[in-house]
Amino acid sequence: MDWTAFATIATGVGVAAFVQGTTGVGFALIVAPVIGLLEPKLLPVCLLILMLPLNAYVAWREYAALDRSGAGWITFGRFIGTFGGLWILAALPATYLNLLIGGVTILAAVTTLVLPTFRAGQKAFVAAGLVTGITETATGIGGPPLALVYQHHAPAVLRSTIALCFLVGELISLALLAIVGRIDAAQFTSALLLLPALAAGAVLSRYVHERVQGRGLRVFVLMFAIVSGGVLLLRG
Repeated sequence: MDWTAFATIATGVGVAAFVQGTTGVGFALIVAPVIGLLEPKLLPVCLLILMLPLNAYVAWREYAALDRSGAGWITFGRFIGTFGGLWILAALPATYLNLLIGGVTILAAVTTLVLPTFRAGQKAFVAAGLVTGITETATGIGGPPLALVYQHHAPAVLRSTIALCFLVGELISLALLAIVGRIDAAQFTSALLLLPALAAGAVLSRYVHERVQGRGLRVFVLMFAIVSGGVLLLRG
């Protein structure tokens, strides 16, 4: 990876960590398209590794607001969905990864924008976990289904519960990706080099997350995701 690409990705990681630390979602929607354009071979492993410390921090910061029941049902669906994501990675040629990431990004963002208000129950939590397991394992993007089922809860509940679900799910995905031989040293090295940018964004979010409701920032993230996904589709 050349320094221009690295600096661009690092900037995206810092901004995305700030956005997710503030609103509870957005990291993968911002970072996955950027990495997909510049260093697609790092997906989804580098993205999953980066999200581990970020989600651990957010879950710890707001642990008191955690929805334990919802998190349990989501994790159940997430585990099952992981195998679907592995199947997609095995079946899909590497040259089509940008098309998949672009399509998933746009679909997730548009769905998040247009879905009407609803109150999630057990079936919705399991379904959200299932879809998240498939898409996050295959592309690194899994936040929108979880954001949908928690979008009308208190911001602290959304942030803490999604962060914990991400953390557990990412560990499952990385373990299974390692078992099937989809992880290499370059992905770990790149993630380690990007950790300072991640930490900077996460620390900055600490000072504003209680004051920002996230509505305007959420719309920005979704618009960015749609545009980035469109670029990936065009390149693919």
